Amino acid sequence: MEEEGFVLRKIGILSDTHGLLRPEVIGILRECDAILHAGDFDNPEVLEELETIAPVYAVRGNNDTGPWAQSLEKTLRVEIEGLRFLMVHKRNDLPQNPEDADIVVFGHSHKYSCQEEDGVLWLNPGSCGRKRFHLPLTLAVVELEENSFRIKQHILDDSGSN
Repeated sequence: MEEEGFVLRKIGILSDTHGLLRPEVIGILRECDAILHAGDFDNPEVLEELETIAPVYAVRGNNDTGPWAQSLEKTLRVEIEGLRFLMVHKRNDLPQNPEDADIVVFGHSHKYSCQEEDGVLWLNPGSCGRKRFHLPLTLAVVELEENSFRIKQHILDDSGSN
């Protein structure tokens, strides 16, 4: 049996909350050292609440309008414990080659995906806000170990949700 290493840091990865921060999402994020949000907050209250949990790195989504959203970049590069992230809301809006990123985080489609292409991990955490498109509600947590990382998908119970 393979032994898991000691987790040094946890990074919560989410997108497309659309004005709703569910209690179970807050519970998962409270165990994280940082939060990456790939856009579509829909209002500043979600961002403000996330900032009370852990440091937040976020990009602006297509539904993030108004003065509050102008401070959010469309693309953002973040390095945490040597792991290099490139964030964008829509994958097609990526302005440059992500070869200098370890993980590209994006959203918009509300559909979870995690795949490696040319040595770069492409991660869409899905949506964990308002239920849309008959897709499951999901988010991801990156667990950083000393010399590696792993992605854990969290699927939320969406019975009776909006």
